Amino acid sequence: MRVAVIGANGQLGTDLVEVFGEEAIPLTRKDLDVTDFESLKILKELKPEVIINTAAYVRVDDAELYPEEAFKVNAIGALNVARIANEIGAINVYISTDYVFDGAKGEPYTEEDIPNPINVYGASKYIGEIFTRNYSKKYYIIRVASLYGKAGARGKGGNFVEWVIKKANKGEELRIVNDQFMSPTYTKDVARTLRELLRLRPSFGVYHMVNEGYCSWYEFTRAIFEILGWDVRVKPINSSELKRLAKRPKFSALKNEKLEKIGLKMKHWKEALGEYLKEKGYL
Repeated sequence: MRVAVIGANGQLGTDLVEVFGEEAIPLTRKDLDVTDFESLKILKELKPEVIINTAAYVRVDDAELYPEEAFKVNAIGALNVARIANEIGAINVYISTDYVFDGAKGEPYTEEDIPNPINVYGASKYIGEIFTRNYSKKYYIIRVASLYGKAGARGKGGNFVEWVIKKANKGEELRIVNDQFMSPTYTKDVARTLRELLRLRPSFGVYHMVNEGYCSWYEFTRAIFEILGWDVRVKPINSSELKRLAKRPKFSALKNEKLEKIGLKMKHWKEALGEYLKEKGYL
């Protein structure tokens, strides 16, 4: 199985390339740009069976200021990839997000729940989902959430785990939101599970792919230091204290309902976090 990974040097892309090994065709922004259809024609020469599109505009607050940029990458980029995938007969895999939901449900969202994004980033990803679904002959929309991985998110300058560890090492105060709940997810787990899904080839559609369980960002931070065995004071705060541009859903945890039906199970988020900390050499 030849698998083209768009965004191969990103946080998820790096782990996808590693997990797929010789099957992976790594493609970075230097090789192609999803916003430019002409540049995607290189895929006609490479002839992959699967295209995994991890390219994304992920700066949630900046998207409120530059909506055109967010939609250009997350929506028009998805449309362009769908069209080229159809031309070469490839399966189109679009990586989406928990932020397509408004967070009002109060319990984990399943694939059957109807999206209702409350910020520009979430809206741009949801339009990307619509283009993927309506323009692809063969597709999987994979919703992930609160990702962290060894490469870090290039658009965000790292990941949350590294950010809190760095602040703790500097002795800085950690004030972490305790009223937003999500499914923290290790990118290597997503890469492994996506490989298994592509081996099984279940029916096309939307699949949630997150580590099991959910927590607040405060609980997640506490767990990081508990696993490390560090005595670090973490102060819980209300999200309203941060004065961020983009609204965040209060409860955007996802449930992997369809994965479970095909016999695939993700690790619990605490187990996955421990594995990440070992991989990074903290344990």
